[in-house]
Amino acid sequence: MGAGPGGYRAAEYAAKQGLKVVIFEGTEVGGTCLNVGCIPTKAYVHSSTFAEARQRKSEVILQLRAGVEGILSHPNITLVKENASFIDAHTVRCSVSGDSIAAKNIIIATGSETKWLPIKGLDDSRVVDSTGLLNLDALPKRLAIIGAGVIGMEFACVFHRFGSEVTVIEYLKECLPALDSDIAKRLRKTLEKQGITFKMKTAVENIADIDADVILMATGRKPRTEGLNLEALDITLTPQGAIPVDDNFLVSSNHPSPFTTHLYAIGDVNGKQMLAHAAEMQAIRAVNHILGKTDAIRFDIMPAAIFTTPEAACVGPTEDQLKEQGIAYECRKAFYRANGKALTMNETEGMLKLFSEPDAGRILGCHAFGAHSADMVQEVSVLMCRDTTIAQLRDMVHIHPTLSEILKNAADN
Repeated sequence: MGAGPGGYRAAEYAAKQGLKVVIFEGTEVGGTCLNVGCIPTKAYVHSSTFAEARQRKSEVILQLRAGVEGILSHPNITLVKENASFIDAHTVRCSVSGDSIAAKNIIIATGSETKWLPIKGLDDSRVVDSTGLLNLDALPKRLAIIGAGVIGMEFACVFHRFGSEVTVIEYLKECLPALDSDIAKRLRKTLEKQGITFKMKTAVENIADIDADVILMATGRKPRTEGLNLEALDITLTPQGAIPVDDNFLVSSNHPSPFTTHLYAIGDVNGKQMLAHAAEMQAIRAVNHILGKTDAIRFDIMPAAIFTTPEAACVGPTEDQLKEQGIAYECRKAFYRANGKALTMNETEGMLKLFSEPDAGRILGCHAFGAHSADMVQEVSVLMCRDTTIAQLRDMVHIHPTLSEILKNAADN
């Protein structure tokens, strides 16, 4: 149910394993990420002008959407271009035709939608979500962004580069709460130097108080469960509105006849890790469980990137979280300004923090900002999946001159 990153990946993998698959999608295949999320946003990030970005966005989306449609043309897959809702624990009904389809195993992969805050004046025509902002025909002279999370920060950088006057309004004391606070502060200061205005520790009570041509609501996303008729299954959603699941992404239910052997929820709809790559790996785990296979996927190690200018990335806990949890750790730092490749690229603004157990022990996490920081954090993520130690990282050769030497430098400190 749903042909986003989780749904189409589950369909593809299951079909290749010999299972017969019916996949439902009421809009375009590819889900939020491909059509109105990470892909079009990155097309904006890598475009020089607003006009170029709009053209490039459309081209990239169409190309990738065609790729997903190709994946779903597998002979074991039937794509139904409708939504579906539950009749009972084994049967769903098509939203348009009314046809019913029964299946031994059902995967819910309906994704998420914009979470709107209950702010006075929200019906103001200037207010848009990320989808609305991507669909603008003209560049706003003044853009106000409510929320300094990933969506807000990425759009702030993009539209500032296009020429808009950008103001970011955030209730918390710092941006990007999932990022190490030291890294987040340094990144924010860098963006302030570029000309983006930040109003931290500021609550928006009335949209009318905001002086801007367009106002982006970037206060997060919530699981999309409306219309599924989960009431028929007696499922109690979490306080965040997500479908509760176990480690194999089996749905937890109050149903008198437990059906946890065949009903799964993957991706944003379960609220665990709202990232496209998390949804894809959850799809693999769910299908493996259906097939009776085991895997070694580490869902406790989930890297993430924020494509600001410069970009930021993280894997593992922040330094504040390590302190709060009473975990013994050592913190090693390295700076872009000391790296030869960064100097040649004129990308000297950046910093990396590497956390490990004491005495050159196991790597616990890495948070960074700077050019291509996501690539370095991805390397750390791979090392963490193999319980690599700082001592072992020190013995690993890194190409010179590359930005990856920043990570090696941190390990050597």
